[in-house]
Amino acid sequence: MNEKLKTKNTELLFNAILSLESIEECYAFFEDLCTVKEIKAISQRIAVARMLREKIIFTEITELTGASSATISRVNRALTNGCDGYELVLSRMEAKKDE
Repeated sequence: MNEKLKTKNTELLFNAILSLESIEECYAFFEDLCTVKEIKAISQRIAVARMLREKIIFTEITELTGASSATISRVNRALTNGCDGYELVLSRMEAKKDE
């Protein structure tokens, strides 16, 4: 974990997110918190991560998501050398889908 991220404000944000109980609550909170552009950028990254995990090639990911090669590369680096955050949430989402 990046120690520069660990602040009282960041912890407040993460606790706020953990308190959300539904998709509707997420929409309401994130719409208040972020711009539409920020939400779309974040959601694009998780979509890219899912596709990279499924071994979809960069050019197809660009076509499907509109993500730049820089964004795809950044997400790919996080998947291979990051803190396993993408892997954690994608695995949990996949397991929930299979229930």
